[in-house]
Amino acid sequence: MSMIPEVKCRRCGETFSALRSRCPNCGTRRVAQSGRTPGTTPGTVKGTASYERAETNTKWQMIFGLILVVAVILAVIVMVTTSLKNPVNGDKPKVSPTPPQEISTPPIEAPPTTPPPETPPIESLGVYYFTKQVDLEDQYPSQAVDEEIKYQAKAFPMTITGLEYKWSTDSDALELTPEDGGYCTIKRIKATTGGDKVTVECGGKTTSFLIYNRKA
Repeated sequence: MSMIPEVKCRRCGETFSALRSRCPNCGTRRVAQSGRTPGTTPGTVKGTASYERAETNTKWQMIFGLILVVAVILAVIVMVTTSLKNPVNGDKPKVSPTPPQEISTPPIEAPPTTPPPETPPIESLGVYYFTKQVDLEDQYPSQAVDEEIKYQAKAFPMTITGLEYKWSTDSDALELTPEDGGYCTIKRIKATTGGDKVTVECGGKTTSFLIYNRKA
């Protein structure tokens, strides 16, 4: 083992004897290491003003660091609490629907019904053959067998509407065909002696007339 220490070239990394002043490989000059011990700074010596200031700064730095850590923890707690109260992704808390209030509506009274106007009474009732009125005292009209004649019954006053006329006969020699408007077509179906009675009733009034047989 060699007693002479070796050094390493700071440029090429080649190891050579510490007695050489240059690297035999690249010629780089060897730099001698300083044997001096670095002096201490005033801030590391207790009892000095620099040391006191350094201690004070360290304390304030620790206090500021603690305050910062506490603030961060409080901020995290607030964020977590807020996220729990207000869910994300549209998951809103379910709200129970408010039941509708029952509103009592007073019953609606139907308007009083107006009674229909009373139909005025019929003053008189007559039967007409064309424009001539016929009755039991009249010896006219007369009809031959198979002849048809239309008669009309009229109730007075003429302003009354919606009347119903009922035609009837007690003779089997006549055939009655009632029509609207108080009309009735009467046909003689066989010959008879004397007059055949026809009666009309309307609105509580009754009138009759005779139809005589006429030879064809």
